[in-house]
Amino acid sequence: MVALFALRAEPQVPATNGAPSFNEVFDLVHAHLAGVSDADLNRIAVRAFVLALDPQVALVTNNNRSVATDETLLVNTTNVFDGNIAYLRISRVSDGLAKTVREAYAKLNDSNKLSGMVLDLRYTGGDDYAAAGAAAGLFVAKEQALLDWGEGVVKSKANNAAINIPVAVLINRQTSGAAEALAAVLRETESGLLLGTRTAGQAMIFQEFPFGTGQKLRVATAPIKLGDGSALALKGVNPDIAVEVSPQDERTYYADAFSPVAQSNRPVSSGLSLTNRAIGTNRVERRPRFDEAELVRERKAGIPLDSDLPVLRESAPEKPLVRDPVLARALDLLKGLAVVRATRS
Repeated sequence: MVALFALRAEPQVPATNGAPSFNEVFDLVHAHLAGVSDADLNRIAVRAFVLALDPQVALVTNNNRSVATDETLLVNTTNVFDGNIAYLRISRVSDGLAKTVREAYAKLNDSNKLSGMVLDLRYTGGDDYAAAGAAAGLFVAKEQALLDWGEGVVKSKANNAAINIPVAVLINRQTSGAAEALAAVLRETESGLLLGTRTAGQAMIFQEFPFGTGQKLRVATAPIKLGDGSALALKGVNPDIAVEVSPQDERTYYADAFSPVAQSNRPVSSGLSLTNRAIGTNRVERRPRFDEAELVRERKAGIPLDSDLPVLRESAPEKPLVRDPVLARALDLLKGLAVVRATRS
């Protein structure tokens, strides 16, 4: 286990924020706390110290750093809403993401003539910033500075085949690392609009320092920078359009966008998708005017011609309502932009 005693510097640093010195507290506890061994005390102190600095500092092992490498998992869900709005759910930002997104877009566009795209980065992580830059470059037609993750500024290349449709990017508190960078670059290059809640604030350059125990201390040594030189804030990336949803409800919506869960935490302004209406029911209509053939049939059936009895008409099934507030807001936004584009063309 990491020896916390080695972290204690002398002489003791006086407290400047109203709290006692860490070294002083540790020494007093170590000297007077009964029933706790040095190993236990060291383990507790290390865990609390690292936890207090999360996510900028973390203890990692080979077990908790392993990730899947199957390219097919990078985009784990695709769909088309309202006939021409693509939905791509990104599972993680890793090598091969740009290729997978391009192929998914091409497949959907071939049969639907897409007018917009939703990139869902909620619950998406990853630490491959090169993959984030490459994926963002799909939507940039000109050469432009994108990202700097400590290896110099990476630029997009001139691309006549860039994806040139409005993009809505969904983010939340679990959007982390390279996914945050991807979202921020799409906004910076004016390729996409961000909807949802602030991201995790874990887009940083990390270094790992090994210990003799086999563990490593992962420390954030510098922030990720956008093409204009501005650093991604440790507090996370703010959305352009905030749509607050409780964490529990958001998980339910993420699993099923049509789930009729309680929406007490959804602001009125978030709205449901205006064209994804609820499933229709039988509706009652008054008797319409008859032609001659209909009059004959009614008379043979013994129904008075002046009857005011209602006629039940089976309405056609309508599309289910998208109840996920963030996705619904994105769909309405993209549909509105498609209308504007159509009127200006």
